[in-house]
Amino acid sequence: MNSVALFFTGALVAGGIYWFLCVLGPAERKGKRALDLSGGSISAEKVQDKYKQYWSFFRRPKEIETAEKVPDFVDTFYNLVTDIYEWGWGQSFHFSPSIRGKSHRDATRLHEEMAVDLIQVKPGQKILDVGCGVGGPMRAIASHSRANVVGITINEYQVKRARDHNRKAGLDALCEVVCGNFLQMPFDDNTFDGAYSIEATCHAPNLEEVYAEIYRVLKPGSLYVSYEWVTTDKFNAQDEEHVEVIQGIERGDALPGLRAYSDIAQAAKKVGFQIVKEKDLAAPPAQPWWTRLKMGRLAYWRNHVVVQILSAVGVAPKGTVDVHEMLFKTADFLSRGGETEIFSPMHMILCRKPMS
Repeated sequence: MNSVALFFTGALVAGGIYWFLCVLGPAERKGKRALDLSGGSISAEKVQDKYKQYWSFFRRPKEIETAEKVPDFVDTFYNLVTDIYEWGWGQSFHFSPSIRGKSHRDATRLHEEMAVDLIQVKPGQKILDVGCGVGGPMRAIASHSRANVVGITINEYQVKRARDHNRKAGLDALCEVVCGNFLQMPFDDNTFDGAYSIEATCHAPNLEEVYAEIYRVLKPGSLYVSYEWVTTDKFNAQDEEHVEVIQGIERGDALPGLRAYSDIAQAAKKVGFQIVKEKDLAAPPAQPWWTRLKMGRLAYWRNHVVVQILSAVGVAPKGTVDVHEMLFKTADFLSRGGETEIFSPMHMILCRKPMS
């Protein structure tokens, strides 16, 4: 082979490797490159230890059933997974029903916009995003409604990421992000004109506690909508496969324990909310929400190879491979939960705080 052919062959191989490692990655929207994967606020040398600490919570299950332990548990989880979520999924850390003729990105946006439409806010009003992550839903909702959105997340790294994204999107005037515990929110009573949570309050050890806080900070007459993770009426606690799936979802998503669908309205009523509407948005005739997980298996495999290579050469922190493998296995449990219809990540409840 002559020198010219060697040069072009080498350039092609190098370009392919660069594309595979640095360009290919985010499922929906570029926000994080493979070369930038980190452990969030955790220093690189401690990622593997923190991963082991995360799993140690499940050896002491009673500790993740108390409000005192949950913040550390959830904060550790999101330090470990935030970059991988952004890189491999996008900036909205939640599911949505598939919509024929629509991309996953569009289906996600419509799912988010429906939340703010349900709480009937007007431009300029102030609303709360409970468990905002890196702010994907917040930005979609602010753009759609022109409301002022305040998000709260327990994770400092997510606050930084959300603020960066808000600024780049030109929405920092409408979007504010606060680091805090949604069980003890740093807001005055009767502050917000509306509130929503999208697959976030599942991290609370006691749903009544977080609902009570949301109730406290809402103005009288305001609406709150939540998309909750639940077991459905098809879940059988005596079925070993059902239990395996639900426990796999809990372990892989930092959940103190999944709630039954029948617990949601009961918790809301106990803290004073009036129930306006309740519906499982995953139930037929809705299109399956888990198809994106199944269609993404090749992407998961590809990304896992990327993570292994980057970890081997010291670019990604030690422990990143373990975290990615955990999420890969969790995706399978989620898909099985969706296919068997024993699990829903979008049991919607719309509540109103009474005027008096």
